[in-house]
Amino acid sequence: MSAPRFTLLALAIGLMAAPDASAQTKTTTTKKTTTTKKPATKTTAKPAASKTTTTKVATTTKAPAAPAPAPLTAEEATAGVREALSLSITRGLEAGGQADGFNTNPDVRLGFPPEAELVATTLRGLRMGAVIDKFEVLLNRSAESVAANPQTATILNNALQRLAIADALALVNSREGRAASQLLKQQTAAQVREELKPLVAAALEQTGAKQLYGELMLRYKKVPLVTPITTDLPTYATDKTTEGLYTLLADEESRIRLNASARTTASLQRVFGSR
Repeated sequence: MSAPRFTLLALAIGLMAAPDASAQTKTTTTKKTTTTKKPATKTTAKPAASKTTTTKVATTTKAPAAPAPAPLTAEEATAGVREALSLSITRGLEAGGQADGFNTNPDVRLGFPPEAELVATTLRGLRMGAVIDKFEVLLNRSAESVAANPQTATILNNALQRLAIADALALVNSREGRAASQLLKQQTAAQVREELKPLVAAALEQTGAKQLYGELMLRYKKVPLVTPITTDLPTYATDKTTEGLYTLLADEESRIRLNASARTTASLQRVFGSR
């Protein structure tokens, strides 16, 4: 076979085989994967749980107003005044009956008898001042002894029983803190003074005040050219002691009126607590 013819034959065979080769040839197609980016989702933070602030409103429950106390009756006022005076007598005597209950209280202290003041002045000039001072102390010890005497309490409480109260409501409402004691003194002092005289006289003897006073008077009379002086020590001491006792109980009445702590009973609170 000639060369040209062989060439043509090979070409024909090649053409016939070409489709198979192309079929066998794998065409690799690279698929591009297109990744579509989703837009970033904004995460919205959950709002913080809101705190519910509960404002507690204090509810003040007003207690119902207490009913106004009934007006004080005349009978209640009378009983209250008498009770206040009775308590004042007890407390006044306790105060006066203590050591120095009269001696160091300027409101009730007994001094040298005023009508015999010249005696004291003259003897002090003779350097007897210490004896004068001693006598005054003994004089006040006598008054203190009378205040501590149970008979004195009986005398004053009996006087209270005799007290006539015409308008107790006026006494309770008085601006004068010693109104009831003043009324008691006006009505009973004269008799009380007479009843206290023997008690005072006995106290002057017991304390030695009477004896020392007699010695002072004798010494005074020995001074040349002095003015004669006569004084009744028991009467003076009784008058001043009686006056002092009424003053002491009046002080206690004033405390009851002014200080709630001094009103130790419900009736005293009722009568004097709402003035």
